[in-house]
Amino acid sequence: MSAFPADRRDFARTAPVRLWEDGFASDPHRYYAALRSQGVVGWAELAPGVPAYVVTDRRAALDVLHDQETFSHDPRAWEATVPADSPVLGMMRWRPNALFADGAEHVRYRTTLIDVFDLVEPHDLRGRVHRAVRLLAERIGPRGEADLVGDFARPLIALVLNDLFGLPDSQGERLNEGLGKMMEGGAQAAEGEAQFAQYVLELIAAKAGRRGDDLPSHLLDHPAGLTREEVTWQVFLTLGAGYEPTANLLSNTLSRILGNPAYYSTLTSGARPVMDAVVEVLHHETPLANYGVYYVRRPVSFHGVWLREAVPVVVSYGALGRFAEREDAAGRHPNDASHLSWGAGAHACPVKQHTLLLVTEAIEQLTLWLPDLEPVVPRDQLAWRPGPFHRSLSALPVRFSPRSPAIASGASSPSQGVRT
Repeated sequence: MSAFPADRRDFARTAPVRLWEDGFASDPHRYYAALRSQGVVGWAELAPGVPAYVVTDRRAALDVLHDQETFSHDPRAWEATVPADSPVLGMMRWRPNALFADGAEHVRYRTTLIDVFDLVEPHDLRGRVHRAVRLLAERIGPRGEADLVGDFARPLIALVLNDLFGLPDSQGERLNEGLGKMMEGGAQAAEGEAQFAQYVLELIAAKAGRRGDDLPSHLLDHPAGLTREEVTWQVFLTLGAGYEPTANLLSNTLSRILGNPAYYSTLTSGARPVMDAVVEVLHHETPLANYGVYYVRRPVSFHGVWLREAVPVVVSYGALGRFAEREDAAGRHPNDASHLSWGAGAHACPVKQHTLLLVTEAIEQLTLWLPDLEPVVPRDQLAWRPGPFHRSLSALPVRFSPRSPAIASGASSPSQGVRT
């Protein structure tokens, strides 16, 4: 290994900022400030004994995201340095899919994902969302109260994804449970990874035996000729990346809209569209706060810090959103993307438009079915789930006038052709 340059900072004697602590979920900005006090690259722990460099500056983040010669997504050298029971392995271990590949291999995997998602027409996705909202609104409507995380956001994304991936609605809870445990880390992370892996293995086995008009079947039949194992891991990636972050984006956005007259009282008139709230969330509470994980191919000097091999370099989208804020908030364009939550460069999110359509349609439809949703808990008192990677509400309790959504005025029905 190269000798440490005298004019570059090392973190050997710096106490790491512990992103795995419970306090991080309740007050992440304090942790981001501690990281930023160390410079544009800070020193953290993702789990006990698992250190990482954390990038909190937009310019430095773009350098990471666009420099494929220096930075790799392949974690296998790092894996050899951590215990087999590390609670973050489920989220970070190598798998043969687009997330952990570089170069031509990454292009091959990514192209298959883009191709199969291009088969999902916007009107078809919109119809699937409308159907899911109707099912859930009919379930919670007569009660007059609900938790919009557990009763709406998470089950809605499970319904839509199971529909796209060719699984029955009844499988949603399995998806929710396995991925939730994996994302939060801690003692239950390995169990969650095993549950989710079994879920995907059963799905691919079913589709290998009998194709359908669904994403796994299209991957199995793609001209790129992915092996069954490669398809398995592509689905592992897309189901995981599609479920947890999208559910969090949905619930985090709802929490900003409800009880806020600037949004909710004018939602149906279009004065403050849902998209404005989504952009606010991407700046302030981005769902995947710290999951831009890279590794240097060799020791390198980077923005005044000496980066060593086999140590994760994490682009902190959560910190970027915070530190990219302008002194004059009104000066930020509604579509400003300084948060970088969609990533950039070769690994930028390939299904951004699908995600935005899903979230905005879900919110607009819910507020048509149940137009007087009112938060029960002040927003600054809401609880957040633990975990170093995500920004995820534990619950979002609301009350509303009990009603049967079947007679709700203005609510649209699912488009024809959607599987029921």
